[in-house]
Amino acid sequence: MGNQQSKIFVNNMMESAIRIGLLFMLVLWTFDIIRPFVIPVLWGAIIAVALMPLTQKLEKAFKGRRGLAATAMAIIGIALLVIPFVLVSGSIFDGVSHAIEVLQSGEVNIPGPTQKVADIPVIGDKLYEIWALFSTNLEKAVQHFLPEIKTAVGTIASVIGSSLATLMMFIISLAIAAGFMSNAEKISGAISTVAVRVVGKNGEQWTTLTAATIRSVLLGVVGVAFIQSMLIGSAMFVFNVPAAGLITLGVLILGIAQLPALIVVLPAIFYVFSTQDTTSAIIFTVWVLLAGVSDSFLKPMLMGRGVDVPMPVILIGAIGGMLAAGIIGLFLGAVILAIWYELFMAWLKADKAPEAEQSLAIEGEPKLEAVVNQAK
Repeated sequence: MGNQQSKIFVNNMMESAIRIGLLFMLVLWTFDIIRPFVIPVLWGAIIAVALMPLTQKLEKAFKGRRGLAATAMAIIGIALLVIPFVLVSGSIFDGVSHAIEVLQSGEVNIPGPTQKVADIPVIGDKLYEIWALFSTNLEKAVQHFLPEIKTAVGTIASVIGSSLATLMMFIISLAIAAGFMSNAEKISGAISTVAVRVVGKNGEQWTTLTAATIRSVLLGVVGVAFIQSMLIGSAMFVFNVPAAGLITLGVLILGIAQLPALIVVLPAIFYVFSTQDTTSAIIFTVWVLLAGVSDSFLKPMLMGRGVDVPMPVILIGAIGGMLAAGIIGLFLGAVILAIWYELFMAWLKADKAPEAEQSLAIEGEPKLEAVVNQAK
């Protein structure tokens, strides 16, 4: 009898292992098939959630034609991406082409630094020495800083090479977002059903919280970084600062990573003061400094109420996303990590709600609903 039971147990175990193995292989193969589409579809869904309120307002202007409103939003988004990309890429391309032409002609003439450069606190003397070396003996300077130059050129080439692919990914994601927004009610209902099935009675509330977090982070972090980069970038182009396109891109990346834009703005200020007249330099300085601190009043306006994601969470998500998926991961990582943080905090607070309810029931307090809502 014992041997028979043991044989049945082994057979059942082997049958279960085979089923689980086949299921695992099916999931793995399925993921390999859909992996190229995961990031654009996920990013498209996030964009759709963030832009849905604007699409609904636009839908009223189009007399209830949701598909036309969603398409218009996608076209506007693509235009807002393509126009700055063309300007920034054109600036980078012109700068590289001009540098190559100058190097090929052998007529390299770098103006020497002024005394203003040496008067800069802390770094003035070293900066003056390096600048003077490049202006008087370019060959020696290049040989001395050759490893650093190679690293910088390689980094720039990598960024430029991935920019076009990132732009195409954004365009595809916006097209997917338009499709999601056109069928928002059906998709929202399906997601709510799945969420309730997976996490229980709080699934619908968590879905609403996820949507609020997406809108808050995408507008309050990515949106603010985009506006700030455009303000600072316009100053760079107006005052003909070299590498204006790269500086604009750097400001955008720093803004999403929640790092101060002054990291790249201060060197530009020093350059303008060294090469242009005092009036122009002062105007430029005021312009970029105001743009650099604009996030302090833009974030409260766009971040929304009720969603308070710590900046370290955004920073880790942005940097980790960029390392994992390139420039688009910079945007995607910040949003996804913020969603997980908010859901985790909601899960922690959900455990406290029954305790508060039980405590008030014992004490006979009439404000049960208010306290439970506050706990949530």
